[in-house]
Amino acid sequence: MMTLRQFSLKPESIPSSTSWYMADLGEARGKQDLFTKQSPQKLKVLRESAIIESAVSSNRIEGVTVDQTRIHTLVFGKPVLRDRDEEEVRGYRDALKLIHKQGKSLPVSEETILNFHRFCRGDIWDAGKYKERDGDIIERYANGRERIRFKPVEATQTPPFMHDLIKIWDHCIFERWVHPLIAMAAFNLDFLCIHPFRDGNGRVSRLLLLLQCYHLAYEVGRYISLERLIEQNKDRYYETLEESSDRWHEGKHNPWPYVNYILYILKTAYREFEERVGQITSPKGAKTELVMSIIRRHLSPFRISDIQKECPGVSLDLIRLVLKNLRSSGKVKCLGRGQSAEWEKTAKWK
Repeated sequence: MMTLRQFSLKPESIPSSTSWYMADLGEARGKQDLFTKQSPQKLKVLRESAIIESAVSSNRIEGVTVDQTRIHTLVFGKPVLRDRDEEEVRGYRDALKLIHKQGKSLPVSEETILNFHRFCRGDIWDAGKYKERDGDIIERYANGRERIRFKPVEATQTPPFMHDLIKIWDHCIFERWVHPLIAMAAFNLDFLCIHPFRDGNGRVSRLLLLLQCYHLAYEVGRYISLERLIEQNKDRYYETLEESSDRWHEGKHNPWPYVNYILYILKTAYREFEERVGQITSPKGAKTELVMSIIRRHLSPFRISDIQKECPGVSLDLIRLVLKNLRSSGKVKCLGRGQSAEWEKTAKWK
């Protein structure tokens, strides 16, 4: 709560870059109703893709991965779960469904936060419980070297810190110390610095981000996966988090790098939403355009597995069909044979 408390104690001068993000997001929210009045069937495809991408990406950031061929069944079916990784992906899906169904009425409270953690961690012994032991956030390098990236709040102080965080959040939103979007990003930073759980903090923070977006009427997360965008910008996520958490305990930190990162993710989501809605001509077209947009973003060369990783809700056959059509039009070329062959965009792509 050090960031929110910092905003309450003195008037903050908002960086110009933050102001630009705020202006862009205000315009995007103004167009939100226009976008969501599109064909329900088209939007259904986007919603399903977002749930799959969010459940997979948020867990994958934390090193939790599942068999690519079982993702769709895990998210929309009821298979017998094979291991803890599948249990955690399924649990995250359940939390997403709860948010999408009850988002505006589900409060930001300790009960909600603990419930999110239960979803994320499944049947493990400390699911839904604050940490009982202190633990630093350690960064490990390939050569075996380690360093302390951040020292979170001590275990004994976690319950009062979490209580204060919720209380200050409510006051900040009611009294509008800063724009609610800035407050939301500040809350996210404070939550991650408190680091209230032994494991699962990142996933809970992303669920809270989605929930708070609903509260603030920025509902793009229903159609575009915020978690996928965070995963795609994971290096920047860790860089800005480390930069903004420096001197957090003393309340002398600089929150703006991380605040701007969160606003950037939202802006990117709205831009992608607008692009996809404008280009969808059919439910099948939604998935085709998803594959096209991912290829468009990728640097050459790339593999089919790279595309699969970013759109787990799209079948391998459809990805191959899109690449086949692009190759026929001369926009891409295959540099080898088999599933692991590399593909390259040509000059005609432009």
